[in-house]
Amino acid sequence: MSGELRRAALHWLAEPVPVGKAAGVSEMARRWAAGSMTLDTEAVLSAENAVPGRPARPELVPPASLNKRSMATVEGRAVMIHALAHIEFNAINLALDAVWRFPDMPTQFYTDWLQVAAEEAYHYTLLVGHLQSLGYAYGDFPAHNGLWEIAHRTRDDVLARIALIPRTMEARGLDVSPGLRDKLAQAGDRAAAAILEIILRDEIGHVRIGNHWYGWLCGQRNLNPLDTYEQLALAYKAPALRGPFNIEARLAAGFTEAELDALTLNPPRATGYDQ
Repeated sequence: MSGELRRAALHWLAEPVPVGKAAGVSEMARRWAAGSMTLDTEAVLSAENAVPGRPARPELVPPASLNKRSMATVEGRAVMIHALAHIEFNAINLALDAVWRFPDMPTQFYTDWLQVAAEEAYHYTLLVGHLQSLGYAYGDFPAHNGLWEIAHRTRDDVLARIALIPRTMEARGLDVSPGLRDKLAQAGDRAAAAILEIILRDEIGHVRIGNHWYGWLCGQRNLNPLDTYEQLALAYKAPALRGPFNIEARLAAGFTEAELDALTLNPPRATGYDQ
């Protein structure tokens, strides 16, 4: 693994084996925190291999073709845990992509998104471990690629990426996670519910990071954050958000009252994160 942070992020982004990717990201975060890596912030990098690296399974299908199953059965809960593991796997890739793809940002930008990548790797590991306890493995069920499709569309503009991934797609997780947690607990799967509690706690921090850098970028470009968000959601064809919204978590994640008023009174075009 390279001793340069952005090159290392690109290396692990291209890694197709999920367990290897998660372990590599955790080690990269440890080395960065220990000061044993340098920041190649001005380097213009290009991917030599396909990114993101992913295993042959799960099969990727359109979201509408995914069947919902009752969480009253072990298989139904496994389908849900698998869907969440797939989201977290994609979230590792999204954070790594932010680290390598966008040069000339402040050092803290890269530190923040590496932290996000490491926490997403932890979430993935927890979910896959629980999935195995139910008798299944990652790849046993189909999944969709909606998160990465939005990332691909925003690959040329860091402002669009930050607006539509952490502040839109991942923020949707703040809305749906409490309900999923409660359903899993009611079905008797308290271990899964506890994992969802960890994920919700950490995702508030991830969305807060997104809100911070969105505000910073808007300030750098002299843009109005509210107007700019609506324009970006339209320009990049973000799918439509639907309530209810977790206002308490969104406030904790750094959304302003004005942004939440705009969301609830006139919802912007946003996400299918919960699929």
